Amino acid sequence: MQRISSNTNPMDEMYRYQRYFYDVTRKAYLLGRDHMIASLDVPVGGSVLEVGCGTARNLIRAASSFPGATCFGFDLSEQMLITARNNVGKKGLGDRIVLAQADATKFDSVETFGEDGFDRVFVAYSLCIIPGWERALDCSFRAVKPGGSLHLVDFGEQEGLPKLFRSALRAWLRQFGVFPQKDMEAELRQRLDGEYSKFKFESVYRGYAYHAIISRKK
Repeated sequence: MQRISSNTNPMDEMYRYQRYFYDVTRKAYLLGRDHMIASLDVPVGGSVLEVGCGTARNLIRAASSFPGATCFGFDLSEQMLITARNNVGKKGLGDRIVLAQADATKFDSVETFGEDGFDRVFVAYSLCIIPGWERALDCSFRAVKPGGSLHLVDFGEQEGLPKLFRSALRAWLRQFGVFPQKDMEAELRQRLDGEYSKFKFESVYRGYAYHAIISRKK
C-alpha cells in the first residue's frame, strides 16, 4: 500500500479522482444552491466571493446570472482548482472569474486577491466538510464589505425527515467526511453585532438544508 506523505493535502487526496464526476454526483443532493445564487442580487459592477469553490460550478452560475459582476473563488484543493480553471475556461469566463488556492480557516481577502472585501460572499455545502469550520465562518463574515451580505446554504439537522432516513443519511455523509453542524442559527446569531442590520434563516426541505442571509450595514 502506498503511504501518503505527511505533506500531502488531504483534500487533494479526496478529490484527486472525485473531481471528474463531482458535479454529476452532487446535483441530486446538494439542494438549494441555485436558489441561494439567485438570491444574491449582486449590484452592477459588484464583486462576489465563493468560499470553497470546488469545480467552480456555482461561480459560473453566479457569473452567468449577474453579468456585471466580477467573481472570485478559492479552494484548499489544488486538484479541484485544476477542474475549476478548465471549467471557467470552457465557458469563456476567465476575465470575470478569479481563482486562488487558500485555506478557508485562515483566508484574508487582501492577501489572496488584493481586495478589501466583497459585495456578496457565499458558502455552499463547504462548512460541513471543514475541520475548524467556526474559523472559516468568522473569516467569511470578515470578507463582507459594508453594505454587502453573506449567504449560506448547507446541510441542516434534518429534523423533519423520518428518523430512519435521517440516520441513514448521516451515516452515508460521514463516509465522505461530511458532518452537518448543530444549531447553526444560534451560531450565526452569536456572530451578529451592530454592523449587521438584517438576518434571515430558513430551514428548507423539511430540515434537510438551511439557507441564511446576513446583511452588513453600510
